[in-house]
Amino acid sequence: MSYWAAVGVVVSSAARLRSDQRAVRDLIPRRKYALSDLEFRRIGKDADRVFNSMHYLRNARRGSLNFALVDKQTGTPVTMCSASPLEWRRVADVLRSQFDVPRAAAWDLSRVYSFDGAPANAVSHLLAQVRKYFRQQGDVELLTTVVDPNLGFTGVSYRASNWQQWMTVRARPYLYYKGKYMSLREMWAEFPSVRRIDDLCAVDRKATRSQVELKDSLIFCCRIRGATERVTSEAQQRILR
Repeated sequence: MSYWAAVGVVVSSAARLRSDQRAVRDLIPRRKYALSDLEFRRIGKDADRVFNSMHYLRNARRGSLNFALVDKQTGTPVTMCSASPLEWRRVADVLRSQFDVPRAAAWDLSRVYSFDGAPANAVSHLLAQVRKYFRQQGDVELLTTVVDPNLGFTGVSYRASNWQQWMTVRARPYLYYKGKYMSLREMWAEFPSVRRIDDLCAVDRKATRSQVELKDSLIFCCRIRGATERVTSEAQQRILR
């Protein structure tokens, strides 16, 4: 990439960030919080607004339950996540065959976001509260989530909450449409007849895909009741897309 092409990306990204921040200006914390300033709640559209504007995927997962640590005084969410029934069939197959967890008993933690004003341990505390919530519901056995090391994520907050890495998933290339990232769900919604990223790129010049070799995604899991067992790297299955 040339210098001026890189400058163009920086300027465009900065303008987009300012626009995203304006969309949730009333929700952005104005101060630093201690954990004692926050309480756990289920929340609604405020989380969707944040995920649609500030999360790196920029789209809230439909049909999710949203949870947050909120300001006790104002109810403003500071750290939040969403969870929904597990839809990923290949992950569900491994959970059933290797860990005896039926698909209907597994939920996926699909979005996590924390504002700058949140305390350092806010995400791990939120994860513990979400686990407690599902334990009280009685019908969920396991929580799962995907960690993408290509974006710099390591899963440290999950490890701090006693989640364990149980499997890996072969990386799928990133899709960009009109120069902006597009998730696979967005692609399927926008182009119902297309199933593969390469197929869209072949028929639409506005679609491009990443070319660099990507690291596998990591699947972390947490049992709702009891300890979550560790799985050695040798015993972890690698799921193919």
